[in-house]
Amino acid sequence: MKKFSFLLIFSLLLFTACKKDHVDATNTKTLQSSINDMTASLPTIKQIKFNEALYILKTFGVEADGDVAELKALGQLIDGKKVPEIMTMADQVAQKNGIEWASTAPPSLGEMNIFGDDKAKESDPNDVKANSLSITANPSGDDGTGLPTSLQIVPRLLDNAGKPVAFTGAGLEATLEVFSNGEKLATAKNLMQDNNFKGFNLKFSSLPAAKVVDNKIDITVSVKTTGKTFKMTKIGLDVNPSLLKVPAPVVVDSTAVNQEPAVMDPNNPGATVPPVSTDPNAAAPATVPAAPKQPAADPKTVVSGFLNNVSGQNLKAAYNASSNPSWGSYESFANPTSGFGSVKNVSVKNITSNLANANAASVNATYDVTDKNGKTTALKVTFGLKNVNGDWKISSYKINP
Repeated sequence: MKKFSFLLIFSLLLFTACKKDHVDATNTKTLQSSINDMTASLPTIKQIKFNEALYILKTFGVEADGDVAELKALGQLIDGKKVPEIMTMADQVAQKNGIEWASTAPPSLGEMNIFGDDKAKESDPNDVKANSLSITANPSGDDGTGLPTSLQIVPRLLDNAGKPVAFTGAGLEATLEVFSNGEKLATAKNLMQDNNFKGFNLKFSSLPAAKVVDNKIDITVSVKTTGKTFKMTKIGLDVNPSLLKVPAPVVVDSTAVNQEPAVMDPNNPGATVPPVSTDPNAAAPATVPAAPKQPAADPKTVVSGFLNNVSGQNLKAAYNASSNPSWGSYESFANPTSGFGSVKNVSVKNITSNLANANAASVNATYDVTDKNGKTTALKVTFGLKNVNGDWKISSYKINP
């Protein structure tokens, strides 16, 4: 009997010793097993908060598409971490994303299970009974000229009568996707905890100007309850083109001069001679590198001519005055809907030179652009120019706030 008791105690000690107190993300099985061990060692309330923390990290702390990819990314993020470290990470992610959640607060997100068990529980705050989803997208902010700086996008779950569903204490995953001309530009996630959800604030400065077609975007919002995922799309929403994200002008280091490496004279190791060309027709090497040819034209004149050509729809001449990779081919540059081909008139107000040296220049221009639909937009633009064989070429284009 004593021997049996000893074996039982030894088995219990061995079992306890095998339980893990940190995450093992070797594979999905070890990840789930280690998380289960860590959860089991906690009091009931802390178990719920630990699961909420894991959900916050899986949903907002990693960049991945789909549950499987998110779970793998989560494992890489928390591999080797213990419960207190994971709680701290979740607090930081919640604060960064504006989510009203804290590891020290009471449970607030329903029953979270990061391994995909979405079946409704006996008392599941996420099992919200709804019939449809609605979206409002209202302009917000002011850029100083009366134009908005962002869109406030608010989804609402509706009942059969089209009225907002009242619920609290949920943790419904809400996802915003932003498109233009069919191309996805951005994705954001948040938690809908009740029917006072503030939604998403989409800043125009986060959208790339080169990918926004006709200054319009489409948005899709989805909200995931335990029983169903609701989705709604709005198309043709206007943006403020003056705030769209544009690559910064390329700054060329005028002090950098490319030189051929020196060649050692074997008969005089202390001296060096210029490299010898193998081309029999090559001219004798110069002892001093030639300075770059300084363009004769004023950078402001080049920008003024560019704007005049765009205004007069002499787009070939305007394109030839540029060397800007972000504008792509001439066909893209002159596109009548998404390029400079959509411009009807340009009214220049002011052009000033910002900086200029032998290799690079920067010019600020203020002007009004009227498109072929009659819409006029005031723009403040910084043009970057570079020296190409003695001629100034527009190499970058930045719309300023």
